[in-house]
Amino acid sequence: MGFDVHQLEADRDFYLGGIKLEGAPKGAVGHSDADVLIHAICDAILGAANLGDIGHHFSNTDVRWKGKDSKYFLEEVTRMVHANGWTIGNVDCTVCLEKPKINPHIGAMKKVLAPLMKIGEDDVSIKATTNETLGYVGRDEGVLAYAVALIQKY
Repeated sequence: MGFDVHQLEADRDFYLGGIKLEGAPKGAVGHSDADVLIHAICDAILGAANLGDIGHHFSNTDVRWKGKDSKYFLEEVTRMVHANGWTIGNVDCTVCLEKPKINPHIGAMKKVLAPLMKIGEDDVSIKATTNETLGYVGRDEGVLAYAVALIQKY
């Protein structure tokens, strides 16, 4: 299982699931591109293979990862698990965000994410929910994502 959270801030680009959400009122703040969904997926896959977490491999204090496209991290995580004898079966994700609505973007996200993990689009589940205006997500101050990954030895 993976989890990630990022603060939202005005006048920032918003990357989610490997795509840029054009016209988003706020974007996520982070050391890399702050793609909360990819970060949660990376943690889920790494955890399932007992390979630590994203911060262990791609520290937010390392200048190499400053502004880095998170798709790179997912490709590297996929390479790592394959090198350790695992394949990714599927991932199931939930993004919690008040706005913008992400349901119209889920298909595009799946098209980007699936090949990075070397799985089919049907093996990538992305769901969206709000926080019903409660807490930091409800106040539009942050975004969070959960992911679960199934991996198997080959």
